[in-house]
Amino acid sequence: MVQKVFQEHDLARGALTFRGRPVRPEAISRTALLTVEGERDDICALGQTLAAQDLCSSVRPWQRTHYVQAGVGHYGVFSGKRWRQQIYPVVRNAIHAAHPG
Repeated sequence: MVQKVFQEHDLARGALTFRGRPVRPEAISRTALLTVEGERDDICALGQTLAAQDLCSSVRPWQRTHYVQAGVGHYGVFSGKRWRQQIYPVVRNAIHAAHPG
């Protein structure tokens, strides 16, 4: 999947399929979208995750959030001190904002 999404850009080109059916991120409309990137990611270049914001074009603008964490690489986004202290609160707050009450 990494090859298809990040190297061959099948998702961005509209060529990605799942179980023989096209994956259509533009059809996503009734959810919030949070994209998270690490400033020093050496596996997924900065901006690749942000591209999901454009691909999911039917998500309302006020339901979109993008966050770049300074000083972390690919694995630091979801593990370690910065995850616990800086990134996780952003994720938690985005979930709470999308599902109040």
